Amino acid sequence: MELLIRPGASADAERITEFNTAMALETEALRLRPERISAGVRHLLAHSELGFYLVAEHSGSLVGSLLVTTEWSDWRNGLFWWIQSVYVQPETRQRGVYKALYAKVKSLAADNRDVCGFRLYVEQDNRRAQQTYRRLGMNETHYRIYEELRDLPPGQSYFQES
Repeated sequence: MELLIRPGASADAERITEFNTAMALETEALRLRPERISAGVRHLLAHSELGFYLVAEHSGSLVGSLLVTTEWSDWRNGLFWWIQSVYVQPETRQRGVYKALYAKVKSLAADNRDVCGFRLYVEQDNRRAQQTYRRLGMNETHYRIYEELRDLPPGQSYFQES
């Protein structure tokens, strides 16, 4: 499969939003609010200091994307690049799309001496994705992720009603 891997651009926002919506539904059965996702995607694309998207294009259509954000590690005096919002269209899976995206992440990091490594989180039951990450050289860590979401103003929600 011939792919063009490139930085995400504002023209890609709608498609990236669709990918994020599909990924949340597929991996966690969550119905995210498209208008909130769209605003978040567009905000990041307008503020490169927050991170960047990479997209995979095949025959002029986007078939996959991922988001990279950063975390400063004082222990390592360097940046971890967090890979997030990974999505590959079902009909193009297991055809090297994620592998090409990840190779581009590593290539970009090779030019940035501050990057000390890569991290991502994956839904605990997403075995296929976990196998892919292992096959590409990533190792499962002993860390668990915890979170606390801030309350939104009344009438707002991260998720759609079922």
